[in-house]
Amino acid sequence: MRGWRKTLVVAAALAAALGAAGGGDAMAAGKALVVGLVAEPTSMDPGQLTDINSMRVLSSVYDTLVRFKEGSFIQEPGLATAWKMSPDGLTYTFTLRRNVKFHDGTPFDADAVKFTYDRLLDPKHPFAETGPFPFASFYYGAIKEVTVVDPGTVRFTLKQPFSPLLNNLTLNTGRIVSPAAVKKYGKEFASHPVGTGPFKFVSWDKNVRIVLEANPAYWAGPPKLERIVFRPLVEEQTRVTELLSGGVDFIVDVPPDNVEQVKKAATLSYYEQPGPHIWWVTLNTEKKPFNDVRVRRAVNYAVNREAIAGDLLKKTATAAIGPIPPSITWAFTDQVTKYPYDPARAKKLLAEAGYPNGFPAVFWIPESGSGMQSPKTMAQAIQADLAAVGVQASIQTFEWGAYLNKYGKGFGQEADMGAMSFMLDPGDPAPMLSLVIDGKGGFRGGAYANPEVDKLLAEASRIVDLKKRGDLYRQVQKLVVDDARPRRLPGPPGAGAGQDLLGNRVPLPTARVAGAPASRPRPRARVRRARHGPYSPLRIDQSQPTNLNWGEVARENRAAQ
Repeated sequence: MRGWRKTLVVAAALAAALGAAGGGDAMAAGKALVVGLVAEPTSMDPGQLTDINSMRVLSSVYDTLVRFKEGSFIQEPGLATAWKMSPDGLTYTFTLRRNVKFHDGTPFDADAVKFTYDRLLDPKHPFAETGPFPFASFYYGAIKEVTVVDPGTVRFTLKQPFSPLLNNLTLNTGRIVSPAAVKKYGKEFASHPVGTGPFKFVSWDKNVRIVLEANPAYWAGPPKLERIVFRPLVEEQTRVTELLSGGVDFIVDVPPDNVEQVKKAATLSYYEQPGPHIWWVTLNTEKKPFNDVRVRRAVNYAVNREAIAGDLLKKTATAAIGPIPPSITWAFTDQVTKYPYDPARAKKLLAEAGYPNGFPAVFWIPESGSGMQSPKTMAQAIQADLAAVGVQASIQTFEWGAYLNKYGKGFGQEADMGAMSFMLDPGDPAPMLSLVIDGKGGFRGGAYANPEVDKLLAEASRIVDLKKRGDLYRQVQKLVVDDARPRRLPGPPGAGAGQDLLGNRVPLPTARVAGAPASRPRPRARVRRARHGPYSPLRIDQSQPTNLNWGEVARENRAAQ
Protein backbone atom coordinates (compact mmCIF):
# COMPACT_ATOMS: atom_id res chain seq x y z
CA MET A 1 0.00 0.00 0.00
CA ARG A 2 1.01 3.32 -0.65
CA GLY A 3 0.34 6.28 1.42
CA TRP A 4 -0.33 5.74 4.99
CA ARG A 5 -1.22 8.82 6.94
CA LYS A 6 0.40 9.60 10.20
CA THR A 7 -1.73 11.18 12.81
CA LEU A 8 -1.12 12.76 16.09
CA VAL A 9 -3.29 14.06 18.82
CA VAL A 10 -2.48 16.63 21.38
CA ALA A 11 -4.54 17.65 24.33
CA ALA A 12 -5.99 21.08 24.10
CA ALA A 13 -5.80 22.65 27.50
CA LEU A 14 -2.45 24.29 27.84
CA ALA A 15 -2.59 24.12 31.61
CA ALA A 16 -3.14 20.42 31.53
CA ALA A 17 -0.45 20.02 28.99
CA LEU A 18 2.15 21.87 30.89
CA GLY A 19 1.34 20.87 34.35
CA ALA A 20 -0.81 18.64 36.03
CA ALA A 21 -2.33 15.59 35.92
CA GLY A 22 -3.42 12.20 35.97
CA GLY A 23 -1.97 8.82 35.85
CA GLY A 24 0.97 9.88 37.98
CA ASP A 25 3.09 11.19 35.13
CA ALA A 26 1.22 13.87 33.26
CA MET A 27 2.48 15.59 35.26
CA ALA A 28 3.91 17.32 38.24
CA ALA A 29 4.76 20.94 38.42
CA GLY A 30 6.48 22.79 35.65
CA LYS A 31 6.33 22.81 31.90
CA ALA A 32 6.48 19.15 31.03
CA LEU A 33 5.34 16.94 28.19
CA VAL A 34 4.53 13.25 28.69
CA VAL A 35 4.74 11.19 25.51
CA GLY A 36 3.28 7.72 25.05
CA LEU A 37 5.68 5.57 23.01
CA VAL A 38 4.59 2.45 21.13
CA ALA A 39 7.37 0.29 22.61
CA GLU A 40 10.32 0.31 24.98
CA PRO A 41 13.31 2.01 23.29
CA THR A 42 16.07 -0.40 22.36
CA SER A 43 19.07 1.82 23.16
CA MET A 44 20.14 5.39 23.93
CA ASP A 45 23.19 5.11 21.67
CA PRO A 46 22.26 6.60 18.26
CA GLY A 47 24.72 4.40 16.42
CA GLN A 48 22.91 1.29 17.62
CA LEU A 49 19.41 2.31 16.58
CA THR A 50 17.34 0.66 13.88
CA ASP A 51 13.88 1.89 14.90
CA ILE A 52 11.97 5.16 14.82
CA ASN A 53 10.45 4.60 18.25
CA SER A 54 13.86 4.92 19.93
CA MET A 55 14.87 7.74 17.61
CA ARG A 56 11.93 9.79 18.86
CA VAL A 57 13.71 10.00 22.19
CA LEU A 58 17.28 10.48 21.01
CA SER A 59 16.61 13.24 18.52
CA SER A 60 16.01 15.45 21.55
CA VAL A 61 19.36 14.51 23.09
CA TYR A 62 21.71 14.60 20.10
CA ASP A 63 22.28 16.77 17.02
CA THR A 64 23.44 15.99 13.49
CA LEU A 65 25.93 17.88 11.34
CA VAL A 66 23.31 18.59 8.69
CA ARG A 67 19.54 18.74 8.89
CA PHE A 68 16.55 19.69 6.73
CA LYS A 69 14.68 22.96 6.57
CA GLU A 70 11.15 22.78 7.83
CA GLY A 71 8.70 21.39 5.31
CA SER A 72 11.34 20.34 2.81
CA PHE A 73 14.27 18.10 2.00
CA ILE A 74 16.51 21.13 1.60
CA GLN A 75 19.63 20.80 3.72
CA GLU A 76 20.50 23.41 6.31
CA PRO A 77 23.18 23.77 9.00
CA GLY A 78 23.07 21.72 12.16
CA LEU A 79 26.30 21.29 14.08
CA ALA A 80 28.03 22.13 10.80
CA THR A 81 27.44 25.73 9.69
CA ALA A 82 28.79 25.27 6.14
CA TRP A 83 30.23 22.59 3.86
CA LYS A 84 31.94 22.27 0.54
CA MET A 85 32.28 19.32 -1.84
CA SER A 86 35.30 18.92 -4.10
CA PRO A 87 34.68 18.86 -7.88
CA ASP A 88 35.37 15.12 -8.04
CA GLY A 89 32.83 14.41 -5.26
CA LEU A 90 35.44 12.67 -3.09
CA THR A 91 36.00 15.29 -0.39
CA TYR A 92 33.53 17.10 1.87
CA THR A 93 34.85 19.81 4.18
CA PHE A 94 32.64 20.97 7.05
CA THR A 95 32.92 24.16 9.07
CA LEU A 96 31.67 23.44 12.57
CA ARG A 97 29.52 25.51 14.92
CA ARG A 98 31.65 27.26 17.54
CA ASN A 99 31.21 27.37 21.31
CA VAL A 100 28.93 24.34 21.51
CA LYS A 101 29.27 21.99 24.46
CA PHE A 102 28.06 18.49 25.17
CA HIS A 103 25.79 17.99 28.17
CA ASP A 104 28.79 16.81 30.20
CA GLY A 105 30.52 20.17 29.66
CA THR A 106 33.12 18.93 27.18
CA PRO A 107 33.52 20.84 23.90
CA PHE A 108 32.00 19.87 20.59
CA ASP A 109 34.71 20.09 17.94
CA ALA A 110 36.28 18.31 14.98
CA ASP A 111 37.76 15.65 17.27
CA ALA A 112 34.24 14.75 18.42
CA VAL A 113 33.05 14.38 14.83
CA LYS A 114 36.00 12.17 13.96
CA PHE A 115 35.48 10.09 17.09
CA THR A 116 31.79 9.60 16.27
CA TYR A 117 32.33 8.36 12.72
CA ASP A 118 35.51 6.39 13.42
CA ARG A 119 33.69 4.54 16.19
CA LEU A 120 30.89 3.67 13.76
CA LEU A 121 33.08 2.60 10.84
CA ASP A 122 36.47 1.37 12.08
CA PRO A 123 36.29 -2.13 13.60
CA LYS A 124 39.73 -1.49 15.17
CA HIS A 125 38.64 1.71 16.90
CA PRO A 126 39.23 1.42 20.68
CA PHE A 127 35.49 1.95 21.30
CA ALA A 128 34.10 -0.04 18.38
CA GLU A 129 33.02 -2.65 20.94
CA THR A 130 30.42 -0.20 22.26
CA GLY A 131 28.33 -1.23 19.23
CA PRO A 132 27.01 -3.00 17.27
CA PHE A 133 26.14 -0.28 14.75
CA PRO A 134 23.87 -2.13 12.30
CA PHE A 135 23.20 0.64 9.79
CA ALA A 136 26.50 2.53 9.90
CA SER A 137 28.29 0.82 7.02
CA PHE A 138 25.26 1.14 4.76
CA TYR A 139 24.76 4.84 5.45
CA TYR A 140 28.41 5.86 5.74
CA GLY A 141 30.42 3.01 4.25
CA ALA A 142 31.63 5.24 1.41
CA ILE A 143 33.68 7.25 3.91
CA LYS A 144 37.36 6.37 3.64
CA GLU A 145 38.71 8.75 6.27
CA VAL A 146 37.63 11.54 8.61
CA THR A 147 40.37 14.13 9.15
CA VAL A 148 40.61 16.91 11.73
CA VAL A 149 41.78 20.01 9.85
CA ASP A 150 41.55 22.21 12.94
CA PRO A 151 39.16 22.33 15.94
CA GLY A 152 36.46 24.00 13.84
CA THR A 153 36.95 22.13 10.56
CA VAL A 154 36.61 18.47 9.63
CA ARG A 155 37.10 16.72 6.29
CA PHE A 156 35.40 13.55 5.02
CA THR A 157 37.30 11.72 2.26
CA LEU A 158 35.29 9.13 0.33
CA LYS A 159 36.27 5.89 -1.38
CA GLN A 160 34.11 6.80 -4.36
CA PRO A 161 31.50 9.49 -5.07
CA PHE A 162 28.42 8.90 -2.94
CA SER A 163 25.52 11.22 -3.75
CA PRO A 164 23.32 10.41 -0.69
CA LEU A 165 26.04 11.43 1.82
CA LEU A 166 24.71 14.83 2.89
CA ASN A 167 21.17 13.50 3.22
CA ASN A 168 22.47 10.52 5.18
CA LEU A 169 24.20 12.87 7.61
CA THR A 170 20.72 13.96 8.73
CA LEU A 171 19.97 10.42 9.94
CA ASN A 172 19.94 9.32 13.57
CA THR A 173 22.82 6.88 13.19
CA GLY A 174 25.19 9.81 12.56
CA ARG A 175 24.22 11.93 15.56
CA ILE A 176 27.32 13.28 17.28
CA VAL A 177 28.19 11.69 20.63
CA SER A 178 30.37 12.93 23.47
CA PRO A 179 33.75 11.16 23.24
CA ALA A 180 34.30 11.70 26.95
CA ALA A 181 31.00 10.02 27.81
CA VAL A 182 31.68 7.02 25.56
CA LYS A 183 35.10 6.62 27.18
CA LYS A 184 33.59 6.93 30.65
CA TYR A 185 30.70 4.51 30.25
CA GLY A 186 31.92 2.13 27.55
CA LYS A 187 29.17 -0.36 26.71
CA GLU A 188 26.94 1.35 29.26
CA PHE A 189 26.90 4.50 27.11
CA ALA A 190 23.76 2.94 25.58
CA SER A 191 22.05 3.73 28.90
CA HIS A 192 23.81 7.06 29.60
CA PRO A 193 23.42 9.23 26.47
CA VAL A 194 25.32 12.51 26.21
CA GLY A 195 24.87 14.78 23.21
CA THR A 196 24.53 18.49 22.36
CA GLY A 197 20.73 18.54 21.91
CA PRO A 198 18.02 20.70 23.48
CA PHE A 199 17.34 18.15 26.22
CA LYS A 200 19.65 16.30 28.61
CA PHE A 201 19.21 12.73 29.76
CA VAL A 202 18.11 12.33 33.39
CA SER A 203 17.00 8.73 33.92
CA TRP A 204 15.74 5.55 32.31
CA ASP A 205 13.52 3.28 34.37
CA LYS A 206 13.26 0.33 31.99
CA ASN A 207 9.75 -0.38 30.75
CA VAL A 208 8.42 2.51 32.83
CA ARG A 209 9.76 5.89 31.70
CA ILE A 210 12.64 7.91 30.28
CA VAL A 211 13.07 11.43 31.64
CA LEU A 212 14.83 14.31 29.85
CA GLU A 213 15.33 17.85 31.13
CA ALA A 214 15.88 21.08 29.21
CA ASN A 215 19.40 22.08 28.23
CA PRO A 216 19.51 25.80 29.13
CA ALA A 217 22.79 26.20 27.22
CA TYR A 218 21.47 24.78 23.95
CA TRP A 219 23.21 26.47 21.03
CA ALA A 220 19.90 27.41 19.36
CA GLY A 221 18.39 28.75 22.59
CA PRO A 222 16.85 26.97 25.58
CA PRO A 223 13.63 25.03 24.92
CA LYS A 224 10.44 26.25 26.56
CA LEU A 225 9.64 22.86 28.03
CA GLU A 226 11.42 22.01 31.24
CA ARG A 227 11.03 18.28 30.94
CA ILE A 228 9.94 15.48 28.62
CA VAL A 229 8.86 12.08 29.93
CA PHE A 230 8.59 9.15 27.51
CA ARG A 231 6.43 6.24 28.64
CA PRO A 232 6.44 2.92 26.72
CA LEU A 233 2.81 1.83 26.27
CA VAL A 234 2.84 -1.25 24.07
CA GLU A 235 -0.88 -1.95 23.95
CA GLU A 236 -2.81 0.34 21.62
CA GLN A 237 -5.84 0.71 23.86
CA THR A 238 -3.63 1.48 26.84
CA ARG A 239 -2.12 4.41 24.94
CA VAL A 240 -5.55 5.75 24.05
CA THR A 241 -6.87 5.29 27.59
CA GLU A 242 -3.85 7.04 29.07
CA LEU A 243 -4.31 9.92 26.66
CA LEU A 244 -8.02 10.32 27.39
CA SER A 245 -7.47 10.11 31.16
CA GLY A 246 -4.57 12.57 31.21
CA GLY A 247 -1.86 9.99 31.91
CA VAL A 248 0.03 11.19 28.83
CA ASP A 249 -0.13 14.42 26.83
CA PHE A 250 0.80 13.13 23.41
CA ILE A 251 0.75 9.90 21.41
CA VAL A 252 1.50 8.88 17.85
CA ASP A 253 -0.08 5.99 15.97
CA VAL A 254 -3.70 6.44 17.03
CA PRO A 255 -5.43 3.08 16.36
CA PRO A 256 -7.83 3.34 13.39
CA ASP A 257 -10.79 2.27 15.53
CA ASN A 258 -10.13 5.15 17.94
CA VAL A 259 -9.60 7.96 15.45
CA GLU A 260 -13.19 9.24 15.54
CA GLN A 261 -13.28 8.99 19.33
CA VAL A 262 -10.15 11.07 19.60
CA LYS A 263 -11.35 13.61 17.05
CA LYS A 264 -14.52 14.18 19.07
CA ALA A 265 -12.71 14.67 22.39
CA ALA A 266 -12.97 18.34 23.29
CA THR A 267 -9.63 18.36 25.09
CA LEU A 268 -7.65 16.79 22.26
CA SER A 269 -6.25 18.00 18.96
CA TYR A 270 -5.75 15.44 16.21
CA TYR A 271 -3.31 15.77 13.31
CA GLU A 272 -2.76 13.62 10.26
CA GLN A 273 -0.16 13.89 7.54
CA PRO A 274 1.24 11.64 4.81
CA GLY A 275 4.95 10.92 4.75
CA PRO A 276 7.61 8.61 3.30
CA HIS A 277 7.01 5.39 5.21
CA ILE A 278 6.45 1.89 3.88
CA TRP A 279 5.19 -1.32 5.52
CA TRP A 280 5.65 -4.75 4.01
CA VAL A 281 5.75 -8.48 4.61
CA THR A 282 9.12 -10.06 3.79
CA LEU A 283 9.10 -13.51 2.16
CA ASN A 284 11.97 -15.91 2.88
CA THR A 285 13.61 -16.57 -0.48
CA GLU A 286 16.25 -18.89 1.03
CA LYS A 287 13.93 -21.83 1.53
CA LYS A 288 10.92 -23.52 0.00
CA PRO A 289 8.29 -22.59 -0.94
CA PHE A 290 9.09 -18.87 -1.30
CA ASN A 291 12.22 -19.53 -3.34
CA ASP A 292 9.73 -20.07 -6.20
CA VAL A 293 8.59 -16.80 -7.80
CA ARG A 294 5.19 -18.35 -8.61
CA VAL A 295 4.52 -18.87 -4.91
CA ARG A 296 5.60 -15.33 -4.10
CA ARG A 297 3.30 -13.95 -6.78
CA ALA A 298 0.49 -16.17 -5.54
CA VAL A 299 0.54 -14.73 -2.03
CA ASN A 300 0.67 -11.22 -3.47
CA TYR A 301 -2.57 -11.95 -5.34
CA ALA A 302 -4.05 -13.64 -2.26
CA VAL A 303 -3.94 -10.64 0.09
CA ASN A 304 -6.68 -8.01 -0.19
CA ARG A 305 -4.65 -4.87 0.39
CA GLU A 306 -7.50 -2.53 -0.42
CA ALA A 307 -9.72 -4.14 2.20
CA ILE A 308 -7.01 -3.87 4.82
CA ALA A 309 -6.45 -0.21 4.01
CA GLY A 310 -10.12 0.69 3.74
CA ASP A 311 -11.91 -1.53 6.24
CA LEU A 312 -9.31 -2.48 8.81
CA LEU A 313 -7.29 0.75 8.79
CA LYS A 314 -10.28 3.00 8.11
CA LYS A 315 -8.75 4.59 5.00
CA THR A 316 -5.76 5.83 6.94
CA ALA A 317 -3.49 3.94 4.55
CA THR A 318 -3.26 3.20 0.86
CA ALA A 319 -2.02 0.07 -0.85
CA ALA A 320 1.63 0.12 -1.80
CA ILE A 321 2.74 -0.92 -5.24
CA GLY A 322 6.50 -0.89 -4.80
CA PRO A 323 9.41 -0.32 -2.40
CA ILE A 324 9.47 3.48 -2.81
CA PRO A 325 6.53 5.56 -1.53
CA PRO A 326 4.99 8.19 -3.84
CA SER A 327 6.12 10.99 -1.51
CA ILE A 328 9.62 10.46 -2.96
CA THR A 329 8.34 11.96 -6.20
CA TRP A 330 11.63 12.08 -8.08
CA ALA A 331 12.20 8.32 -7.72
CA PHE A 332 8.68 6.85 -7.57
CA THR A 333 6.88 5.06 -10.41
CA ASP A 334 3.56 3.27 -10.61
CA GLN A 335 4.57 1.59 -13.88
CA VAL A 336 5.24 -1.78 -12.27
CA THR A 337 3.62 -5.21 -12.19
CA LYS A 338 0.30 -4.94 -10.35
CA TYR A 339 -1.06 -7.56 -7.93
CA PRO A 340 -4.80 -6.94 -7.56
CA TYR A 341 -6.74 -9.12 -5.14
CA ASP A 342 -7.36 -12.35 -7.08
CA PRO A 343 -7.65 -15.54 -4.97
CA ALA A 344 -8.44 -17.67 -8.03
CA ARG A 345 -5.23 -16.59 -9.72
CA ALA A 346 -3.33 -17.21 -6.48
CA LYS A 347 -4.65 -20.78 -6.30
CA LYS A 348 -3.74 -21.40 -9.92
CA LEU A 349 -0.15 -20.23 -9.37
CA LEU A 350 0.15 -22.36 -6.23
CA ALA A 351 -1.04 -25.41 -8.15
CA GLU A 352 1.46 -24.71 -10.96
CA ALA A 353 4.23 -24.50 -8.35
CA GLY A 354 3.23 -27.89 -6.90
CA TYR A 355 1.17 -26.69 -3.94
CA PRO A 356 -2.46 -27.32 -4.96
CA ASN A 357 -3.43 -27.73 -1.30
CA GLY A 358 -1.30 -24.89 -0.02
CA PHE A 359 1.35 -25.24 2.68
CA PRO A 360 2.08 -24.19 6.28
CA ALA A 361 4.14 -21.05 6.94
CA VAL A 362 5.59 -19.34 10.01
CA PHE A 363 4.76 -15.62 10.12
CA TRP A 364 6.81 -13.39 12.45
CA ILE A 365 5.44 -10.07 13.71
CA PRO A 366 6.26 -7.66 16.55
CA GLU A 367 3.82 -7.05 19.39
CA SER A 368 4.19 -3.35 18.74
CA GLY A 369 6.83 -0.98 17.44
CA SER A 370 7.49 2.11 15.39
CA GLY A 371 5.76 2.01 12.03
CA MET A 372 3.87 -1.05 13.18
CA GLN A 373 0.32 0.22 13.58
CA SER A 374 -1.97 -2.62 14.75
CA PRO A 375 0.55 -5.33 13.76
CA LYS A 376 -1.45 -8.20 15.27
CA THR A 377 -4.72 -7.12 13.66
CA MET A 378 -3.07 -6.64 10.28
CA ALA A 379 -1.29 -9.98 10.53
CA GLN A 380 -4.57 -11.74 11.32
CA ALA A 381 -6.20 -10.19 8.25
CA ILE A 382 -3.31 -11.40 6.10
CA GLN A 383 -3.50 -14.81 7.77
CA ALA A 384 -7.19 -15.10 6.88
CA ASP A 385 -6.62 -14.12 3.25
CA LEU A 386 -3.82 -16.67 2.91
CA ALA A 387 -5.91 -19.39 4.53
CA ALA A 388 -8.54 -18.85 1.83
CA VAL A 389 -6.04 -20.06 -0.80
CA GLY A 390 -4.64 -22.88 1.35
CA VAL A 391 -1.63 -21.19 2.97
CA GLN A 392 -1.81 -21.81 6.71
CA ALA A 393 0.22 -19.02 8.33
CA SER A 394 1.11 -19.52 11.97
CA ILE A 395 1.69 -16.13 13.66
CA GLN A 396 4.54 -15.78 16.16
CA THR A 397 4.88 -12.50 18.08
CA PHE A 398 7.93 -10.94 19.72
CA GLU A 399 8.75 -7.91 21.86
CA TRP A 400 9.91 -5.04 19.63
CA GLY A 401 13.61 -5.08 20.54
CA ALA A 402 13.83 -8.86 20.30
CA TYR A 403 11.99 -8.76 16.99
CA LEU A 404 14.45 -6.29 15.45
CA ASN A 405 17.33 -8.56 16.48
CA LYS A 406 15.72 -11.68 15.02
CA TYR A 407 14.69 -9.98 11.80
CA GLY A 408 18.13 -8.42 11.38
CA LYS A 409 19.82 -11.81 11.68
CA GLY A 410 17.61 -13.21 8.92
CA PHE A 411 14.84 -15.80 8.91
CA GLY A 412 17.10 -18.75 8.09
CA GLN A 413 15.05 -21.92 8.53
CA GLU A 414 12.96 -20.48 11.37
CA ALA A 415 10.42 -18.33 9.53
CA ASP A 416 8.80 -18.01 6.12
CA MET A 417 7.38 -14.49 6.45
CA GLY A 418 7.90 -11.43 8.61
CA ALA A 419 6.47 -7.91 8.87
CA MET A 420 8.70 -4.84 8.67
CA SER A 421 8.47 -1.13 8.00
CA PHE A 422 10.92 1.62 7.14
CA MET A 423 10.94 5.39 7.21
CA LEU A 424 12.73 7.07 4.34
CA ASP A 425 13.92 9.84 6.62
CA PRO A 426 16.16 11.73 4.23
CA GLY A 427 13.70 11.88 1.35
CA ASP A 428 16.06 9.57 -0.52
CA PRO A 429 15.49 5.85 -1.12
CA ALA A 430 19.19 5.01 -1.01
CA PRO A 431 19.53 4.23 2.74
CA MET A 432 16.51 1.96 2.91
CA LEU A 433 17.17 0.15 -0.37
CA SER A 434 20.81 -0.46 0.50
CA LEU A 435 19.71 -2.17 3.71
CA VAL A 436 16.72 -4.25 2.69
CA ILE A 437 17.04 -4.89 -1.06
CA ASP A 438 20.75 -4.78 -1.93
CA GLY A 439 22.22 -8.29 -1.93
CA LYS A 440 24.86 -7.15 0.57
CA GLY A 441 22.31 -5.35 2.77
CA GLY A 442 22.33 -5.96 6.48
CA PHE A 443 18.60 -5.94 7.13
CA ARG A 444 17.29 -8.51 4.69
CA GLY A 445 15.21 -10.91 6.76
CA GLY A 446 14.20 -12.84 3.66
CA ALA A 447 17.66 -12.73 2.03
CA TYR A 448 16.46 -11.12 -1.19
CA ALA A 449 19.20 -10.77 -3.80
CA ASN A 450 19.21 -9.76 -7.46
CA PRO A 451 22.56 -8.85 -9.07
CA GLU A 452 20.87 -6.52 -11.55
CA VAL A 453 19.20 -4.63 -8.71
CA ASP A 454 22.53 -4.42 -6.84
CA LYS A 455 24.21 -2.95 -9.91
CA LEU A 456 21.52 -0.29 -10.36
CA LEU A 457 21.64 0.68 -6.69
CA ALA A 458 25.43 1.06 -6.79
CA GLU A 459 25.23 3.20 -9.92
CA ALA A 460 22.51 5.41 -8.43
CA SER A 461 24.64 6.13 -5.34
CA ARG A 462 27.58 7.35 -7.45
CA ILE A 463 25.83 10.00 -9.52
CA VAL A 464 24.53 13.38 -8.41
CA ASP A 465 22.02 14.17 -11.16
CA LEU A 466 18.62 13.62 -9.52
CA LYS A 467 16.81 12.81 -12.75
CA LYS A 468 19.32 10.12 -13.67
CA ARG A 469 19.18 8.69 -10.16
CA GLY A 470 15.37 8.67 -10.32
CA ASP A 471 15.44 6.76 -13.59
CA LEU A 472 17.67 4.10 -12.02
CA TYR A 473 15.45 3.75 -8.95
CA ARG A 474 12.40 3.34 -11.18
CA GLN A 475 14.16 0.43 -12.88
CA VAL A 476 14.88 -1.04 -9.44
CA GLN A 477 11.21 -0.84 -8.48
CA LYS A 478 10.11 -2.66 -11.63
CA LEU A 479 12.57 -5.50 -11.02
CA VAL A 480 11.78 -5.89 -7.33
CA VAL A 481 8.01 -5.84 -7.81
CA ASP A 482 8.25 -8.36 -10.64
CA ASP A 483 10.32 -10.61 -8.36
CA ALA A 484 7.44 -10.40 -5.84
CA ARG A 485 9.82 -10.83 -2.94
CA PRO A 486 8.16 -8.61 -0.35
CA ARG A 487 4.38 -8.21 -0.14
CA ARG A 488 3.51 -4.60 0.45
CA LEU A 489 0.27 -4.10 2.26
CA PRO A 490 -1.88 -1.23 3.42
CA GLY A 491 -0.27 0.73 6.11
CA PRO A 492 -1.70 1.83 9.37
CA PRO A 493 -2.40 5.46 9.83
CA GLY A 494 0.20 7.69 11.23
CA ALA A 495 -1.85 9.06 13.98
CA GLY A 496 -1.07 11.06 17.00
CA ALA A 497 -3.02 12.63 19.74
CA GLY A 498 -2.32 14.64 22.79
CA GLN A 499 -2.74 17.77 24.75
CA ASP A 500 -2.33 21.01 22.89
CA LEU A 501 1.30 21.39 23.76
CA LEU A 502 2.52 21.34 20.30
CA GLY A 503 1.79 24.60 18.79
CA ASN A 504 2.39 26.19 15.47
CA ARG A 505 3.41 23.04 13.78
CA VAL A 506 1.73 19.94 13.16
CA PRO A 507 2.43 16.53 11.92
CA LEU A 508 5.53 16.20 10.00
CA PRO A 509 6.08 13.72 7.41
CA THR A 510 9.25 12.98 9.09
CA ALA A 511 9.59 13.19 12.67
CA ARG A 512 12.43 14.49 14.57
CA VAL A 513 13.09 14.64 18.18
CA ALA A 514 15.68 16.62 19.88
CA GLY A 515 17.09 19.47 18.01
CA ALA A 516 17.17 17.99 14.54
CA PRO A 517 14.86 19.17 11.84
CA ALA A 518 12.18 16.98 10.49
CA SER A 519 13.37 14.73 7.80
CA ARG A 520 10.24 14.99 5.76
CA PRO A 521 8.12 17.74 4.50
CA ARG A 522 5.42 18.80 6.84
CA PRO A 523 2.61 21.28 6.62
CA ARG A 524 2.27 24.36 8.76
CA ALA A 525 -0.70 24.72 10.99
CA ARG A 526 -1.61 26.74 14.01
CA VAL A 527 -2.35 24.73 17.04
CA ARG A 528 -2.39 26.90 20.06
CA ARG A 529 0.97 27.44 21.67
CA ALA A 530 2.41 24.10 21.41
CA ARG A 531 5.75 23.30 22.76
CA HIS A 532 6.96 20.51 20.66
CA GLY A 533 5.77 19.58 17.62
CA PRO A 534 5.69 17.13 14.97
CA TYR A 535 5.12 13.56 14.65
CA SER A 536 5.66 11.33 11.80
CA PRO A 537 3.30 10.29 9.13
CA LEU A 538 3.13 6.68 8.19
CA ARG A 539 2.19 4.29 5.53
CA ILE A 540 2.60 0.79 4.01
CA ASP A 541 4.02 2.08 1.15
CA GLN A 542 3.12 4.37 4.02
CA SER A 543 4.08 7.70 5.21
CA GLN A 544 5.38 8.14 8.62
CA PRO A 545 7.66 10.59 10.28
CA THR A 546 10.68 9.61 12.06
CA ASN A 547 11.43 11.57 15.07
CA LEU A 548 10.06 14.51 16.84
CA ASN A 549 12.18 17.53 17.33
CA TRP A 550 10.92 18.98 20.52
CA GLY A 551 13.74 21.44 20.92
CA GLU A 552 13.37 22.94 17.51
CA VAL A 553 9.64 23.29 17.77
CA ALA A 554 9.99 24.94 21.14
CA ARG A 555 12.49 27.34 19.64
CA GLU A 556 10.13 28.26 16.81
CA ASN A 557 7.21 28.69 19.17
CA ARG A 558 9.23 30.99 21.35
CA ALA A 559 9.95 33.16 18.33
CA ALA A 560 6.29 33.20 17.37
CA GLN A 561 4.90 34.16 20.75
